[in-house]
Amino acid sequence: MPALACFVDAAAAAPPPAYAFAWDSSLPAPDPFSGVPLPKNAAAVDTSLWSPSRSDALYNIGGWGAPYFGVNSNGNIAVRPHGAATLPHQEIDLLKIVKKASDPKFSGGLDLQLPLIIRFPDVLKNRLESLQSAFDFAIQSQGYESHYQGVYPVKCNQDRFVVEDIVKFGSDFRFGLEAGSKPELLLAMSCLCKGSSEALLVCNGFKDAEYISLALVARKLALNTVLVLEQEEELDLVIDMSRKLAIRPVIGVRAKLRTKHSGHFGSTSGEKGKFGLTTTQILRVVKKLEQSGMLDCLQLLHFHIGSQIPTTALLADGVGEAAQIYCELVRLGASMKVIDIGGGLGIDYDGSKSADSDISVSYELDEYAAAVVQAVRLVCNRKSVKHPVICSESGRAIVSHHSILIFETVSASSYSSPAVNPLSFPYIVEGLAEDARGDYRNLSAAAGRGEYETCLLYADQLKQRCVEQFKEGSVGIEQLAAVDGICDFFSKAIGASDPIRTYHVNLSVFTSIPDFWGIGQLFPIIPIHRLDQRPGMRGILSDLTCDSDGKIDKFIGGESSLPLHELEGDGGFSGGRRYYLGMFLGGAYEEALGGVHNLFGGPSVVRVSQSDGPHSFAVTLAMPGPSCGDVLRVMQHEPELMFETLSHRMEEFVHEDDNGMANASLLSGLARSFHNMPYLVASSSCCFNAVNNSQGYYYCSDDTADSASGEDDQWTY
Repeated sequence: MPALACFVDAAAAAPPPAYAFAWDSSLPAPDPFSGVPLPKNAAAVDTSLWSPSRSDALYNIGGWGAPYFGVNSNGNIAVRPHGAATLPHQEIDLLKIVKKASDPKFSGGLDLQLPLIIRFPDVLKNRLESLQSAFDFAIQSQGYESHYQGVYPVKCNQDRFVVEDIVKFGSDFRFGLEAGSKPELLLAMSCLCKGSSEALLVCNGFKDAEYISLALVARKLALNTVLVLEQEEELDLVIDMSRKLAIRPVIGVRAKLRTKHSGHFGSTSGEKGKFGLTTTQILRVVKKLEQSGMLDCLQLLHFHIGSQIPTTALLADGVGEAAQIYCELVRLGASMKVIDIGGGLGIDYDGSKSADSDISVSYELDEYAAAVVQAVRLVCNRKSVKHPVICSESGRAIVSHHSILIFETVSASSYSSPAVNPLSFPYIVEGLAEDARGDYRNLSAAAGRGEYETCLLYADQLKQRCVEQFKEGSVGIEQLAAVDGICDFFSKAIGASDPIRTYHVNLSVFTSIPDFWGIGQLFPIIPIHRLDQRPGMRGILSDLTCDSDGKIDKFIGGESSLPLHELEGDGGFSGGRRYYLGMFLGGAYEEALGGVHNLFGGPSVVRVSQSDGPHSFAVTLAMPGPSCGDVLRVMQHEPELMFETLSHRMEEFVHEDDNGMANASLLSGLARSFHNMPYLVASSSCCFNAVNNSQGYYYCSDDTADSASGEDDQWTY
């Protein structure tokens, strides 16, 4: 007999128990959700035990994280700052960094509030060296008769320390910068003063007379600056300003290729792309430069197929087309020296090595470099043209891995109907309309026959009818809740209940992961600890904003939920153990694109280098995230005046004799609120709990960051 067939008979024999919101222990309870499904390629895995290696496989960390991330024997994420060359004693336990950053100062921590961005300059250095090595090997192995020197497009992450690190680490191999706006050009000019004299400063983007003048001044400062024409009209400005300033420019043209990248990131490619000049426009540029006696100034050809180029076949096709244009420019008399292949070097966000995905690529770094060198070499050899310097603008591939976003859970919840005694089912439905009672009878009959699809259909129909009756006022809220319990009972009994929980996280998706909200970009998100324990839940992530889009419900691997652990206590906000999650490969674009929706500002930041200390790392920069006062200023509010207004209001409505020092205490709490970050804190950290030794005034501190510049100043841990 089907498991549910006895409901009606058993209920008929029982006395009316009214609305008994309790499970009848005499009946078999449905099996609870027992954990996350096995990986699709691991059907034979024994689930009775768990280990860090199984978490590694479950989250495919080896797929998207190698060679920089893994799981250590303690079940925590391990960072390998030097990639494959990292020695065992140089691995860094990510959880220890989080604790060092977030623990209070009296216990040896830095007292930074989460969310937190952790930067690893050693990873950045390794990415630069790996890119250079890949091209050096391809050039040497193919007999290419020039060299590679890349530029970093600062739009990917304009953070001062990121850009300065890239210039410093890339100085030995002439690594330069690319700018796409006037402020980016200014920071690039300043940073490259400390870089290689041969490093390129590539000036892209739409330009006015001021932008062009800045670029010409950069040449006067002995910076190797190239003005790349994005529009044909820019040439007149370049010629005019160069004559006024008496500075001869180096000019590049951006070609609008016919080769098109069909993915999401290929919208700027092809004949109808946003940027670049058609072949007809390029010919007109050549003619005008020749007429102006400046054809020798044209020295660089730039193009961009699109970000995240999925295959080397598409890459080689586009580079080959561009190389043909390059050779034609040489034939027309231009003094060509550099072919700039733009961005497009992708990273594998999901570890699938797929050619059919916007978040994956089907090649390795060495294969990318080999395809570029070969495509340029073959065309130039065929045309008997000297091999040009190869330049690329591989921002995403350089900075994505070096930055990790850490955030914590606040709580977890799941939809749960009241547990209803099955013996009370007939008495619950007795007060419903006839059509709803008919749905219940059909539901019971379908359950008795084992027709589970039909069972779900009638359960949904019953619930909808009761909702309508509730809106009409003929069903009370207790009855509605009891009907929800009936339907939930049947769903659980047939194994159709939804085990997915909502994990509320101390984060703003709009601020810290804007590409997920804006374009559906997926990033690896996983717990950074407890990976020696089997995750027994599946969940989606809901942020702090008052916005229904403020959630993460799509994950790498095509999943709509994430394997997660049961929270211990309440996640740490009232004494329980904290549960930390990390978003990886987000070092490009996210910080620059993030907004202040709901006035949630950016995260705190620490910069961590590998060291010889007992825990293998040293914190060289600690920067708290924007305070409530900071984000209020972004929207033109004046926190000092706001505090003054509230102070006057307090003098009017709050009196000392109400509660002793009430006025001073509340005033102190208000002052601290302006200085605290907008994100949630534990009750023990509430600024109105401890108001000792306060003057009750608002102040501005010039010390926005704790930094350590030298080895002796580092916080070694």
